[in-house]
Amino acid sequence: MFGWTARCLDVSLIIAGGVIAHSMRFSSLDFSDIEKLLIAFNSVLALLLFPAFGVYDTWRGKPLPMMLARVTLAWMAVVTGALLLAFTLHRMDAVSRLWLGYSTLISGALIVLAKCAVHFGLRVMRGRGFNQRTVAIVGAQGFARTLLAHLSSTPEQGFTPVCLLDTTGDEELHASGLGSRLGASTRLPVLNDFDELVERVRAEEINEVWLALPLSQEHTIYRFVHALRHDFVNLRLIPDTRSISLFNHSMTDVAGLATINLTTSPVSTLQMWPKLLFDRCFAAAALLALSPLLVAIAIAIKATSKGPVFFTQHRKGADGRPFRIYKFRSMAVHKETKGHVTQATRNDPRVTKIGAFLRRTSLDELPQFINVLFGHMSVVGPRPHAIEHDDLYKDLVYGYMFRYRIKPGITGWAQVNGYRGATEKVEKMQSRVKFDLFYIHNWSFWFDIKIVAMTMFKGFIGRNAY
Repeated sequence: MFGWTARCLDVSLIIAGGVIAHSMRFSSLDFSDIEKLLIAFNSVLALLLFPAFGVYDTWRGKPLPMMLARVTLAWMAVVTGALLLAFTLHRMDAVSRLWLGYSTLISGALIVLAKCAVHFGLRVMRGRGFNQRTVAIVGAQGFARTLLAHLSSTPEQGFTPVCLLDTTGDEELHASGLGSRLGASTRLPVLNDFDELVERVRAEEINEVWLALPLSQEHTIYRFVHALRHDFVNLRLIPDTRSISLFNHSMTDVAGLATINLTTSPVSTLQMWPKLLFDRCFAAAALLALSPLLVAIAIAIKATSKGPVFFTQHRKGADGRPFRIYKFRSMAVHKETKGHVTQATRNDPRVTKIGAFLRRTSLDELPQFINVLFGHMSVVGPRPHAIEHDDLYKDLVYGYMFRYRIKPGITGWAQVNGYRGATEKVEKMQSRVKFDLFYIHNWSFWFDIKIVAMTMFKGFIGRNAY
């Protein structure tokens, strides 16, 4: 019923777009035959193509931008078909190009706005407990709690858990924090028998069964598929990959195959565009604004100690690609044992007087804006360490090398939380890596802006920077 209502609404909006465009272009509603034909053809073609593009599939639980992109693509296919018809009939000369443009934009905008209005209307209804789909969850208690917490925090998705088959054998799972919809004292029925769950799914006509199981439990997965093969219930697999994944395990298509991302880059190139643009603009502005300070520091370094102004060292960048990092030299020129880098310590005799001030205030890091401008680094990201330290910690700290899935930064979430300077103990590096992985997992452009703001107020001075 809803599907036919949506189809009729789309046809009405296509006709309305053509009418509005004609009144804007000609101030009348006197349509030519070819214009009437194009409107009718668009309406019919939309009814044929929109289902093929999945426009009328359920939007429940799916990202809105992805669905709107699908609608836009479907509409452009319809318009392309109409243009081909007009060219085939050799009637393009009789069609006002301005009317055609107005009609395409207005009808498309109306369709997109209508889809958004319906989507948000349904989200409000579902958030108030209407238009729900019941869900039975199968899995261990720990992962089941994670799913229940997620459903509790997103009631607008319209999924209501009604029972749990606990594969660990526990008698009862208290569904704490399921939201006001279920009540604070609600206990979720927990089953321990496979056949009992199947009977309950049939008796209560439960809409969905979610298998929150490790991939190793193939036998259990097949058992559910076989048992419910004659029932009209949505059976979904939500793999429990917590033990082998550091990032959110999203699904993607690779060479036509459905795959689960375990250790791929957590942020797509398209999502990173705001960050890339911000990095270049911020670095250029910082170098320009700070140029007098940079020159003064360079003069001070040359005047107080022998050696170059800059200290350079190879570090790992995004995906482990090496680059040469730039810093103001803060130590007297010395030689290190090959393959070994000695971290600076309190009262380190190698640190010059001007160098101690630069390191304490992080002013020695300012030349790294050159690295940002060249695209080697980002303004915000995990701090890059000496390659020798990478070789040491990669086997001692779990997830250490995943820090390099994105570009390293001048400042980062670990740094503004006090993790700066030397890491004498493995525990310090573990804590730093936890902050770095949290940043990568929860990255957003506004998270970067927050870290930059925190750096301005408290990130430059550090008690651990010697």
